[in-house]
Amino acid sequence: MKSQRILVALLAAVLLVAGCSGRTGRGTEEGPPPSQSPAKAVSSDFGDLRDVCQGGKSTSSPTQGVTADRIQVGTFTDMGFTKVSELVDTAKVFTSWCNDNGGINGRKLAYNVRDAKLMEYRQRMLDACRQDFALVGGFGALDALGVKDRLSCTLPEFPSQLTSAASTGSDLQVGGGASSARPFDPFTGMHQWLFKEAYPDSAKAVGLIVADIPVTKSMAERYTEALPAQGASLVYNDLFPAAGVSDWTPYAQAIKSKGVKGLVFLGDFPSLAKLEDVLTSMDYKLDWIDSNPNSYNPAFLQAAANSLSAQNNYADLSGTLPLELADSNPVVKQAQDMFAQYAPGKKLTYPGMRGLVQWLLFAKSAASCGDNLTRTCLLDAARKETAWTAGGLQAPADMSDSKIPPKCFNVVKATPNGFEVADFKPDNGPYRCDMDATVLSGDYGKPMTLADVGKSMSDVK
Repeated sequence: MKSQRILVALLAAVLLVAGCSGRTGRGTEEGPPPSQSPAKAVSSDFGDLRDVCQGGKSTSSPTQGVTADRIQVGTFTDMGFTKVSELVDTAKVFTSWCNDNGGINGRKLAYNVRDAKLMEYRQRMLDACRQDFALVGGFGALDALGVKDRLSCTLPEFPSQLTSAASTGSDLQVGGGASSARPFDPFTGMHQWLFKEAYPDSAKAVGLIVADIPVTKSMAERYTEALPAQGASLVYNDLFPAAGVSDWTPYAQAIKSKGVKGLVFLGDFPSLAKLEDVLTSMDYKLDWIDSNPNSYNPAFLQAAANSLSAQNNYADLSGTLPLELADSNPVVKQAQDMFAQYAPGKKLTYPGMRGLVQWLLFAKSAASCGDNLTRTCLLDAARKETAWTAGGLQAPADMSDSKIPPKCFNVVKATPNGFEVADFKPDNGPYRCDMDATVLSGDYGKPMTLADVGKSMSDVK
C-alpha cells in the first residue's frame, strides 16, 4: 500500500488528479447542480474564442450520453485517494459557465465524477462505458488499466494529462499535453536552452536521479537516449527508494564527486527539496535543476525555501501560460475570475489550466456538430484544430496527430519570491517556438489502437 501512495505522490501536480464535487462513491453523481444565476452577466467568449457555449434548440438523441436537452460526459480523478480537487473543480467551473451561456446548442452539460481512487481505474472506465458520451478534462494515475475497455466501448477521451505508454496517443483520444510516454522528448527545448545557452559549461556534466518505480524508471530510459542525442554527457545516473530516503547525504556526495552541473530529477518534489537542502548545506551549487512540472506549485516553494536562493530550479510548462501572468494576460485572469464566480474558495492551478484547455476543445468541437452530435463528428472536429490555443491559454498545438512533436515551450524558475518566468529567450509572445524535439528510437511501449480490440472507426457512433 505504501508503494501505491508513493506513486500518486510522484504524479501529483504535473499529472495531478482532481477532487471534490458531488458524491464520490462509485463516481456516478452527476454535476454540476442546476446553475444558479450568477451575480453578474457572463460572456460566452473565452479569450479569442467566440461563443464557446450557446443556446439553441436541439431535438435529437443521436448517441449514448446525448439527448435533446443534455450532454453527459465523464471526468476521471483519483480524488478518493489523493484528496486533491483541481480537475473536478475545473469541470464544475466550466460546465456551470457553459450552462449559464445556454450549454452547447441548447443542450446542458453534465459531468459524472469517475473516481478511480488510484486502483479502481478499470471499474470506473466500465461505468463510463455504460453512460458517458465522452471523457473530458480528467486524469487517473493508472490510466493504462482502462485503455482496452475505453476502446472496446468506443469512448472518446479529451484528457488533461496522461501517464502510460498504452494510453498516451491511443485511438479516440485528442490532446492531453506533454507526456514522457510520447514517441519524442517533449522537454527537448528546455534542456537544450539550459545546457547550450544558459549554462553551456553544464553540457559536459549532466546527472539523472530517479525514483525506483516503473513509471519514473521508464521516463529515465527515455532521457538516457534523448539527453546524449541533444548534446549532453551523462556523468551520473542513480535510483533512490521511492518509499523514502532517511539521509540524502550519500546522494548529494555522489552528485558532488561526479561534478554534476545540471541535474534532472524524476520523483516527488518533497524528496527533491530534501536533496537540495543537503547539497546547499555542503555548499555545492548546481548550475541548474530540472525539477519537472511536479514542482510548479506553492508546496514546493515552501518545502525548498531554504535552498531556492542557492539552487536554480526550472520547470518546463510545455507551452501553457503560467499563472503568474494573470496581471498581464487577460485570458489567465478570465479563467481565475471564472473560478472565483463558480467555485468560491477554490484556486486555478496548473493542472486545472490543463483541464480547462481540454474542456474548451471539447465544447468548440461539440458545438460545430449542431443537432447531430455523434462521437465521430466530435473527434473529426477536434482533429481539425491544427493550431489550438484554447483561446490563448497555450501555445499553438496540433490536435490532428499525437505523433506530431510540439514546437513551443516555456520555462518558469522557482525563487524565494515565488515562481518567475525564466529568461529562456521567447520568440513568440510568452513562448519559444524553435524546438526540434528529439524523436526516440527505443522501444518504450506503444499506444493501444482500435485494431487491438477488434474495432475500427466504423464502430464509432
